[in-house]
Amino acid sequence: MNNVEIIGFIAGIFVAVSLLPQVIKSWRTRSTKDIALSWSVINLSGQILWIVYGVYIGSLSLVIMSSIALVMNIFMVVLKLKLG
Repeated sequence: MNNVEIIGFIAGIFVAVSLLPQVIKSWRTRSTKDIALSWSVINLSGQILWIVYGVYIGSLSLVIMSSIALVMNIFMVVLKLKLG
C-alpha cells in the first residue's frame, strides 16, 4: 500500500465517521425531521459514484471507505423514511 492510499483511508475515515453522530442521534431520538431526504439521496448517489470511480481507478481505500459511508447513509435514509 502506498502513501496515497494511506491518505485515502484517513480521508475516508473522516468522511465515514462524520455521518455517525447523526445516525446515533436520529436512532436515539427517533426523529429525523430536521434531515432533508433530498440531502440523503444526493449523498447516497455521490457515495455510489465514488465507489464506481474507486473501482475504475483501482483505489482500495476509496472503495472501502465509500462503502462504509454508503451503508451509514442507507441507514439514515431508512430512518428518515420510517420516522419521517
